[in-house]
Amino acid sequence: MEALGLLIIRIVVGLYYAAHGAQKAFGWFGGGGPAGTGAFFEQIGIKPGKPMALLAGLGEVIGGILFLLGFLTPLAAVLIIVPMIVAIKTVHGKNGLFSDKGGIEYNLVLIAIALGITLSGPGSLSIDELYGIKFW
Repeated sequence: MEALGLLIIRIVVGLYYAAHGAQKAFGWFGGGGPAGTGAFFEQIGIKPGKPMALLAGLGEVIGGILFLLGFLTPLAAVLIIVPMIVAIKTVHGKNGLFSDKGGIEYNLVLIAIALGITLSGPGSLSIDELYGIKFW
């Protein structure tokens, strides 16, 4: 049952995070794409906005897919954790803890999940396990 629990966490978080990145990288799911996200990035001091939005979006898509698959799990975690730290520093940190006020709640939960799965391992239903890739 432990393997199934970890798989459920990886599927939900991985898909959601990849979709979040696809909003930035491709403008899918109502996202701004590189142009819209890039303009927002410029406003908050991340320059050049459009290339950084594309880079961030692609990193999030790749990180989400790797996390979902349980493949190169520590790399997936880095691709989740680093953008969430940047989001806390540039956008959400000033708004406190709770997400209804634009705070860091969502970012912190994703950081905890990515770090927790990386430290415990992605479970037996993962590509890392299938190929004997061990980081922990």
